Amino acid sequence: MVNALLNQPWIGRDIHIASSSDSTLVGRSGLVLDETRETITMLEGDREVILGKASIQFNLDGGNTVIRGSLVRQRSEDRIHRNYKME
Repeated sequence: MVNALLNQPWIGRDIHIASSSDSTLVGRSGLVLDETRETITMLEGDREVILGKASIQFNLDGGNTVIRGSLVRQRSEDRIHRNYKME
């Protein structure tokens, strides 16, 4: 299940920040607009917010699976074709 989620495009999906080294980001949510190697851009209300992948853990579309941003720090086209080992 997690592999399937990691291997899909995230643009257009809802993102919710579950934890972060920056406490002001915890609990924020929005729509994923863009993804680069190091960042995720989300639309929160009417503002675009750029999040560093290295400092967040998040879930997509209200799911229970928490994704560690530090483990998915590659371009989306590379992430889609990669096999992930579960811990």
